[in-house]
Amino acid sequence: MFLRAKTRNKDGKAHRYWSIVENRRTRGHRVVQRQVLYLGEINDSQQVQWCKTIEVFQGDESRSMQLAIFPEDRIAPPLECEVVQVKLSGLQICAPRQWGACWLACELWGQLKLDGFWSERLPASRKGTRWLNVFKTLVCYRLIDPGSEWRLHRQWYERSAMADLLGEDFGLVQIDKLYRCLDKLLAHKQNFFSYLKVQWESLFHTRFDVLLYDLTSTYFECAPPEEGKRKYGYSRDKRPDCVQVVIALIVTPEGLPLAYEVMAGNTSDKTTLEDFLKKIEDQYGKSERTWVMDRGIPTEETLALMRSAEPTVRYLVGTPKGRLSRLEKSFLELPWAQAREAVDVKLLEHEGECYILARSGGRVQKERAMRRRRLKRLWKRLHQLQQQTLTRDQLLLKLGAAKKEAGNAFKLVRMGLPEKDQSVSPESFTFALDKKRLRQVRRREGHYLLRSNLSGEDPAQLWQYYLQLTEIEQAFKELKSDLVLRPIYHQNDQRIEAHIFVAFVAYCLQVTLKSRVRALAPGLTPRAVLEKFAAIQMVDVHLPTTDGRQLLLSRYTQPEKDQQLLLSQLKLHLPPQPPPRIATDLTPLG
Repeated sequence: MFLRAKTRNKDGKAHRYWSIVENRRTRGHRVVQRQVLYLGEINDSQQVQWCKTIEVFQGDESRSMQLAIFPEDRIAPPLECEVVQVKLSGLQICAPRQWGACWLACELWGQLKLDGFWSERLPASRKGTRWLNVFKTLVCYRLIDPGSEWRLHRQWYERSAMADLLGEDFGLVQIDKLYRCLDKLLAHKQNFFSYLKVQWESLFHTRFDVLLYDLTSTYFECAPPEEGKRKYGYSRDKRPDCVQVVIALIVTPEGLPLAYEVMAGNTSDKTTLEDFLKKIEDQYGKSERTWVMDRGIPTEETLALMRSAEPTVRYLVGTPKGRLSRLEKSFLELPWAQAREAVDVKLLEHEGECYILARSGGRVQKERAMRRRRLKRLWKRLHQLQQQTLTRDQLLLKLGAAKKEAGNAFKLVRMGLPEKDQSVSPESFTFALDKKRLRQVRRREGHYLLRSNLSGEDPAQLWQYYLQLTEIEQAFKELKSDLVLRPIYHQNDQRIEAHIFVAFVAYCLQVTLKSRVRALAPGLTPRAVLEKFAAIQMVDVHLPTTDGRQLLLSRYTQPEKDQQLLLSQLKLHLPPQPPPRIATDLTPLG
């Protein structure tokens, strides 16, 4: 194995992306290369660390070892312990199941010390049901291979090694137990948020003076009646045909989730912030926190309340570009200051607030290329429509489709439409470029307008705060894609919220792993690590004995080199193999 770098030019710079590659010899003495791990862009110290780890696991692969196997017809020597002779000819390997990812998920659970919180709140029932293990299974399932509770009951549990790791049997995942466990969770939700804050501080020394706030929606695949929190509303999943719920989430700038709330599907974004501010203050106390939000969330009334609060609630919020029209003349008189590479800013104090105009060179080029591409496509389409034989109504329908495809570029074209009952021709249907609006759009491409009550702050720091909103967008993306939060199949509000809560806890495990691997290599994702560990299987080795019993050995497969690399870098150690067992069951194998 060795490190290999590939160079790619991006944004005018040369970027080097690293991978760990292994040579494999095939038939015909050919050597092919297999990518073991993708690391992304790593610094020099990370490169040295990975090289040392590779050297440790390279070893000398030319050594061999001889084994002597004694069949059952050989006389065993006298020993001071019980002697069991096995029939090697009857050896069978049964019940292969996924072990590695399940073990890693339980390790992450242990790193967050979740047993310390949930063991008291989910005690075993009088019939012996260990609700803590049911909940742990639900969370690990959501993290590793998410699906419905019915699929967990019917398929996944027996194909995984959760029973081996938890010391349980199939009775743990009876379908009624899975649903009854969901009903026990929500009562502890707020206390869990407080416990989680302590764990983030302990594990990652996280500060909570900056909080990122945003909302998303998740839909229901079926079409249940609008009842409870299931409502039709603005769908961020592009599914306006489905009822939905809205989820408001708070994360730290490092992407660590702190709290969330589930609201009705028709909730307007701008009505949520005031209540959430009060909930955070009631739970964690008043403090000088900075709230970072996107435009459309706070109203002017809410911002005024934040400024007048005691202590003042600080905020940094994106602002629609329409407000730039009122402040454009004032900004023109100010010089640009460099906040970071390829990003310039201007600061303007106005009516007790600080407005930040940021210009990103890379974003200017990107937005300009997108606008040109759409405008060119729209212009070509308009010429086609001008030459077609259409009625006025047909033309309007086709223009509607062209408008949807062109987006904001459609506003850059002035059109003259034919009168009613007039046929479409180059004389009756005309179009021309709106040069005045185009100049205005060009001036504003790649520009962002922010507003804040943080006066005197470094503009580079303010811009960095706003860029951290990508962390909450990434959280929503991982909840919906990696953890399959959507669609939801439950039919009452309590089960719906419990489903989301399980996904939230699974995301806590995923972000813990993400924080661990981020320091190793930025290109190494939690999902890639879980997939690597999922290749470690557990099997049951059955050996019949000469006295009619069976020797049972449950064994996980030995990790390959790529898995050994990850174990070493993450400072994890596999547990010892389970001890062998002697069974007296004479049921034929197979």
